[in-house]
Amino acid sequence: MRNLRSKAARRGTALAVLCLAAAIAAASGSAHRIAVHSGTMVPDTMRSPSLKAPATPLANPTGTVRFSCQLTVPAGCYGPDQMRTAYNVQSLLDRGYTGAGKTIVIIDAYGSPTLATDVVNFNTVWGLPATNLTTYTPFGIEPTTPTNAEGWSGETTLDVEWAHAIAPGAAIALVIAKSNNDADILDATQYAIDNNLGDTISQSFGEAEQCMASSDLARQGVLFQEAVAKGMTLFASSGDQGAGQPACDGSPTYFKAASTPATDPNVTAVGGTELTADGITGAYQSETTWNESALFDDAVAGGGGESVLFPRPVYQLIAASPRVGNGKRLVPDVSYNAAVFQGVIVAWQGTFFRFGGTSAGSPQWAALAAITNQIARHRLGNINPALYVAAKMPFGAFHDIADGSNNSVPDGSGGTITGFTATKGYDEATGLGTPNAAVLVPLLALRG
Repeated sequence: MRNLRSKAARRGTALAVLCLAAAIAAASGSAHRIAVHSGTMVPDTMRSPSLKAPATPLANPTGTVRFSCQLTVPAGCYGPDQMRTAYNVQSLLDRGYTGAGKTIVIIDAYGSPTLATDVVNFNTVWGLPATNLTTYTPFGIEPTTPTNAEGWSGETTLDVEWAHAIAPGAAIALVIAKSNNDADILDATQYAIDNNLGDTISQSFGEAEQCMASSDLARQGVLFQEAVAKGMTLFASSGDQGAGQPACDGSPTYFKAASTPATDPNVTAVGGTELTADGITGAYQSETTWNESALFDDAVAGGGGESVLFPRPVYQLIAASPRVGNGKRLVPDVSYNAAVFQGVIVAWQGTFFRFGGTSAGSPQWAALAAITNQIARHRLGNINPALYVAAKMPFGAFHDIADGSNNSVPDGSGGTITGFTATKGYDEATGLGTPNAAVLVPLLALRG
């Protein structure tokens, strides 16, 4: 929570029948888990007060360096320029491929009362163009607790600012659900699809497949089929507890499970890495699987696992080794930087924070898809088959992460959850890897 003098932050997995908003350690250093009512969703993000960037930018900034955490070795935070360089997005922007003429849809709940001023602050600090943002609240907004509202406020701000940072020419359609109940989030998603609001959809939330009501799962699947039929490209975060997900009964524990909506075969599941890049130039140096569990003394790692609902799609049969798992859909498909330390800087509630979590990757991948749509001059729908083909090509479309694991995260009851180790090629720790956008985006446009 923002006023805690702690070493950690809030993160949640949303669409959760059990959801935990975790704020780690006040002065005592203990972990505080806040259980919410079943059938609700919590944003899948982390922010850290103790790792907070300076409340104001440096007095004498140099170029695109605005905060002191960019100057540490390794860099402790990244702005838009550094992230664009690390993942080779800048060369696309320089050629005029900014997502212009395309719209990124972001699904959230409750929204943020300070979003308008925060977005202006973010754009001003980083020298970005104004955000073409339209907010929809088709079903109104119900009251909620201050803690719940604050969590969604941070998530909403992260999503909007960083989608815009990667695709500054794209419009953003922010659809706010009236509450974070499962059915209300699906209502917001349906509104976006029925009204054809955009080309790509970002969903920074998830829960264990076993915890979601069968009726909601069925409805969700139909909605995603309708979206893909309209050419929309869907993204979802794979979770922040490694191979674990919060328990379905509301207890403050985790169990081994994969996250929905990420496991739906029509969705591109986005996992997490820890990016090491130059904090000044953004030059890519290395990456490992995101796992900060030791730092936060809790389950804090990129989500990955095997579905219990969906058979393995053909595109994964091509790229994923048959030895992996039990023949079911695997997640994640791809990854993106999700670390809190070495996280992205977000302007929120009048100041600046480092944010992490797999929710940081979903809107940025949606932004890359918007740029892809611009190059292709048409919508692409489900890009998963093209992603797996691109990974097999000898062009270096991905940073193949073969280091680290989402293993051994605490389960909340004194034990640990066995996860997955990153290896060469596809794995359930980081999927196909992270994007080399200047190569991958044109390949996807051609495949589309």
